[in-house]
Amino acid sequence: MIGSRDRVAVPGGAAAGRLTCLTGPELRGVRASQTPKTRAPKTPSSTDPHTGEPQAPGPAARGRTTAAARHSEGGPPVSLTMLPPAPERAPAAPAPRDRFIDVLRVFGMVLVVVQHWTMPVLSYAQGRLTTGNALAAVPYVTWISQVMPLVFFAGGAANAISFRSAARRGGTAREWTARRVRRLAWPVVPLAVVWLPLPHLLVALGVSAQPVETAARTVGQLLWFLAVYLLAVVATPHLLRVRTGVALPVLAGGAVLMDVVRFSGLEAAGYLNVAFVWLAVHQVGFRYAEGGLEWLTGRRAAGLAVAGFAMVAALVATGPYPASMIGMPGMISNMAPPSACLLALFAGQLGLAMLLRPALNTLAARPRAEAVLTALAPRMMTVYLWHMTALVAVAGVATVGFGLATPHAGSAAWWSAVPLWLAALALVLVALTALLGRFEDPAGAAAHRLVPAAVPLVGGALLTLTITGFAPGPVPVIASLALVAGLALVSRPAAAAPRRR
Repeated sequence: MIGSRDRVAVPGGAAAGRLTCLTGPELRGVRASQTPKTRAPKTPSSTDPHTGEPQAPGPAARGRTTAAARHSEGGPPVSLTMLPPAPERAPAAPAPRDRFIDVLRVFGMVLVVVQHWTMPVLSYAQGRLTTGNALAAVPYVTWISQVMPLVFFAGGAANAISFRSAARRGGTAREWTARRVRRLAWPVVPLAVVWLPLPHLLVALGVSAQPVETAARTVGQLLWFLAVYLLAVVATPHLLRVRTGVALPVLAGGAVLMDVVRFSGLEAAGYLNVAFVWLAVHQVGFRYAEGGLEWLTGRRAAGLAVAGFAMVAALVATGPYPASMIGMPGMISNMAPPSACLLALFAGQLGLAMLLRPALNTLAARPRAEAVLTALAPRMMTVYLWHMTALVAVAGVATVGFGLATPHAGSAAWWSAVPLWLAALALVLVALTALLGRFEDPAGAAAHRLVPAAVPLVGGALLTLTITGFAPGPVPVIASLALVAGLALVSRPAAAAPRRR
């Protein structure tokens, strides 16, 4: 508080470069003459570039806004120094989207969908559905089509960018985790609402129970990805504190060790690689987000691609690892549980992706390609969750309804049928996505206090539904209720808008 007797040094005076001491009333006059009255700048609203969620301005931005408001009202400047008031700074803008990561996520999910749609070899007779896998005859195709390692890598980069963006705005780890859990699990609710009663309805309409149960279990198996990705989300705030040079060797080494134990006779040990393998790939995404892979271009990227695929070939030729990177009936699987061979596959795919990165960024910058990415990226979870429902619908009509069997895989008849098959499936999926895509935006707002209780409920529900699917019985119902309960713990009603008088 400055009184009439207080004396403060200010710039100016009788001679240039000298300071003149003014009393309180004189000082207020100087302020009034030197300080222009301006409007307080509006704090721009921002959204997380990789989640689409609204972000409130952080403490620094709120402080600048308040200071600007006081200044605009003619009040005293914030600091009484002999220098003019510092110019106002706009709040930091959110980090721009990384087109390369968007391309990997969209391309990865689309390739997963196409792979799942081309795999089934179906025939129906005497009330029973017989299934096979068209890729069993061409397992080496899966070295390219099995892109889940790249999907987890892209997810790691997106999570790192999103979390650090939220932290710069003053958000906490629990707040960020609550938002991610809601966006991850909320789209499963309509899937459960449809599939819990659907098997009972189909059987009541006269469809044989065996194909209905097969379909209901298959739809639920997709949720393994969400269960593992939930683990990656919860681990992100903690693993970001660990140097990649420390975390990555530990995770990769753990994956190799678990394979040794698994192939020594203890099969159950292999399931620990759900954490070791996928978190190792996820961790490399952190490195990318930090700019630590900028060196991986040109010949270096090509060299990594060659080395990675060569290592896969060596492991398949000499070890217990099968040639297929997806599960095949009656064979050791590289996916369930994941094996260390997937880390070698990831190295090859990462090298190839980084080699193509400049071309992919150029392509993604074109208006039409950018429009496609903008339209697909926010709906990838809906596409993933419902693409098997589209398969069930089309296959049910064609195979169970009309008795059409899949032609011999790889034959001319099979190749000629594939375009029509994919077109029919895509048409159904587009309709489902248009109808259900809005559920990727959770209702209400995130609540973070009960995150430690919500995560086990959601994770346990997703894991249970992965195993049981939506087959008739009490377990899927209980798991679905647990999912809803977990979501309720991290949700609250949106703040009501203020009423206008």
